[in-house]
Amino acid sequence: MLDERSKLLLKSLVERYIADGQPVGSRTLSKANGLDLSPATIRNVMSDLEELGLVTSPHTSSGRIPTSKGYRLFVDTMLKVDPDNIDLRAGLPKEFNADQPVKVLNSAAQLLSNLSQFVGVVVVPKRNSVFRHIEFLALSERRVLIIIVSPDGDVQNRVIHTAVNYAQSELVEAANFLNANYAGLTMDEVRVRLRREVDSLRREIGQLMQAAVAASDDPGADQGEVVISGERNLLSVSEFSADLNNLRRMYDLFEQKAQLMQLLDGSERADGVRIFIGGESERMPYDDVSVVSATYEVDGKVLGTLGVIGPQRMQYDRMIQVVDITAKMVSLALSQGKS
Repeated sequence: MLDERSKLLLKSLVERYIADGQPVGSRTLSKANGLDLSPATIRNVMSDLEELGLVTSPHTSSGRIPTSKGYRLFVDTMLKVDPDNIDLRAGLPKEFNADQPVKVLNSAAQLLSNLSQFVGVVVVPKRNSVFRHIEFLALSERRVLIIIVSPDGDVQNRVIHTAVNYAQSELVEAANFLNANYAGLTMDEVRVRLRREVDSLRREIGQLMQAAVAASDDPGADQGEVVISGERNLLSVSEFSADLNNLRRMYDLFEQKAQLMQLLDGSERADGVRIFIGGESERMPYDDVSVVSATYEVDGKVLGTLGVIGPQRMQYDRMIQVVDITAKMVSLALSQGKS
């Protein structure tokens, strides 16, 4: 627990460091508005804050900068977002193209990047596969290739292992039956019908359809996409441009789709805007990195997550508004496109 003086000094230090990017010394803090404290008193408080792990000295003779723990305390207890103080309307497009969901999400990533000057990220929800046509092709002993054609012509291939060998004629007969009775349904809808109808289906047809549905649930297949915009913005961020290893690590993260999706996954189970600060948990093991994220939804159902990835030294009040407004715009556009 910090007393009011310590909170005020920590808040002033974090705000000054975010604004200037330079370690903050006691004399600088003594000149801050509202602080009627001597440099000696401030040095004593700073020493206490350093012992608590809230600030640190990058060099022995320099001022201090916030730690991940210090940023977290600042964000959770001291940050105030004034909606009238930050005007984002000038940077917002008049409207997203609601009839084209893919373009909406691509535009959202670009908008997040442009407004934040960091990296904008949108997790596109996993598609619930609908099949227009399905084929089974015998490959070898107990191995069958499933070919699923979507209504827009997208082709997905899955290899399954079966309990018995099927003749190609049996596979063709099963495919013809499934195309006649199940085409046009999503795999979730097929799964529900199969629970009711599996006993009445011929054994080989039921087994093959269950295998096709199970294959569509393969976590390594069609697990959704991540739209990224503004990676080059990191070249202008001193925390990354001054450390090539740090910059390389960030670009490696953007190439690892699964890891990036896991990083953003935490906000899918939360309301409002969430902030993850690097180095403070296993979920955010990347030092000097923060993520501000929120979910977007249609009809009250969360479809995905979007957010901004940048350095710990960011204007959190502005980033919260950027992410919140963009999430609401995306939700509205997708809802309009659905109606």
